[in-house]
Amino acid sequence: MKITMDVECTPEEARSFLGLPDVKPMQEQLMREVQDRITANIRAMEPEAMLRTWLPATLKGFEQIQEIFMSQMTGTKRE
Repeated sequence: MKITMDVECTPEEARSFLGLPDVKPMQEQLMREVQDRITANIRAMEPEAMLRTWLPATLKGFEQIQEIFMSQMTGTKRE
């Protein structure tokens, strides 16, 4: 014998019926804290410091690409 039962309820009703805690206020508080920290870090980050961090790697990669293209066009190998 097989019995099927359909139950319609909201997530809140199911949570209270099963005795599970409501974590929505905690999640909202944590998300506010995460958002505040991210915003503070972005504001504290100076554009000059960001450029110093990112630019050397970018320029080095760009120089390597230029060297590869030049070696392909001239037929010489890179050292």
